[in-house]
Amino acid sequence: MQNNLKFLLKIGFSLLLLSFMSCKSVKENSKTEIPLHLKWSERMALTLMKKYPEAYQLDDAKEPKWDYVHGLVMTGFEELYKKTNKQEYYNYLKSYSDATIDANGNIPSYKFENYNIDMLIAGNHLFYLYQKTNDKRYLTALQKLRSQLETHPRTSEGGFWHKKIYPFQMWLDGLYMGETFYAKYTSTFENGKNFNDIALQFELIQKHLLDKKTGLLYHGWDESKKMDWANKETGTSPNFWSRSLGWYAMALVDVLDEFPKNHPKRQELIGYLNNLCDSLAKYQDSTGLWYQVTDQGNRGGNYLEASGSSMFAYTFAKGANKGYLPKKYKNLANKAFDGLVNNLVKVSPEGYVTITQVCAVAGLGGNPYRDGSFEYYVNERKKDNDPKATGPFILAALELNR
Repeated sequence: MQNNLKFLLKIGFSLLLLSFMSCKSVKENSKTEIPLHLKWSERMALTLMKKYPEAYQLDDAKEPKWDYVHGLVMTGFEELYKKTNKQEYYNYLKSYSDATIDANGNIPSYKFENYNIDMLIAGNHLFYLYQKTNDKRYLTALQKLRSQLETHPRTSEGGFWHKKIYPFQMWLDGLYMGETFYAKYTSTFENGKNFNDIALQFELIQKHLLDKKTGLLYHGWDESKKMDWANKETGTSPNFWSRSLGWYAMALVDVLDEFPKNHPKRQELIGYLNNLCDSLAKYQDSTGLWYQVTDQGNRGGNYLEASGSSMFAYTFAKGANKGYLPKKYKNLANKAFDGLVNNLVKVSPEGYVTITQVCAVAGLGGNPYRDGSFEYYVNERKKDNDPKATGPFILAALELNR
């Protein structure tokens, strides 16, 4: 009898324990708003959609704004929709354009007269939307953006100024902002007649910003050599900034999608891409990541930075997938992505994904003045889930199927 009682008590306690654990499990699962079994590309996209229900709200914008960071993230959503065919991603993508483009195809927050090369990339997803919907508003907006390049100021050799307020200057960033749009446009609407002009922009960057010792490229170049940050002999800024190199690397790997295989400049661009990636691989940290100031990882104050690392992961992966780069770069891309997930990514109990250690913004000149020094780059503010990291993170995850 006593043994039976002990047995029943054990059974009862076990059932009670199981019931408690089950309740605890349900409670934990009930917190999860973004399923953990989804791939990182979707988990990041859904995180952004939860925090910013309207796509224009990205980067904490309070009202619809035509901006390059939105364009970058919308490119991620375009590719995500193409891969998953999930309507919610297409709706989010389209909602940005519908919030920023009026019924006549005008873009109220876009200022043509500023001649800001950054503004063109915000239109990259319009090619896809126009193809899918045949909505003439999107075509009109594309044409307005394209017209900027007709009168955009140039250097004496034909290189686009980064902005009207930065005369005679070319920045690495500008190649992604301008040439990816330009290449899509001339491929889609101009029978490729301007591919040589696009290739020229890269040729000028290689001519004026390449450091032959490291194989890296400086952030900016001032043809006039009048800026305080500019080397008085070469016109280059003094340091290598990983995100600017990331913009340039992504520009190369993306414009190659548009260049015909028989175009005489295509192999030249592939060569630039290979040389750059070969140099970048030498500065990849053991974690898989890259430092904010690319070549000075051992220097105090420098840190492993997420946006540049995400951009390199994307470039390496896509370059290998497309055959522009040797297959070893796919492994290096996975190493970089592992580095991001293991070191810089946090996941909340609800499943929200946060990328940390993102440089919020960096530039040259302006007011307050940015001198391009090591101290300047490492002391610029950081911002979690800045779109300049979340966009490339989604794109890298898609290329790596992660």
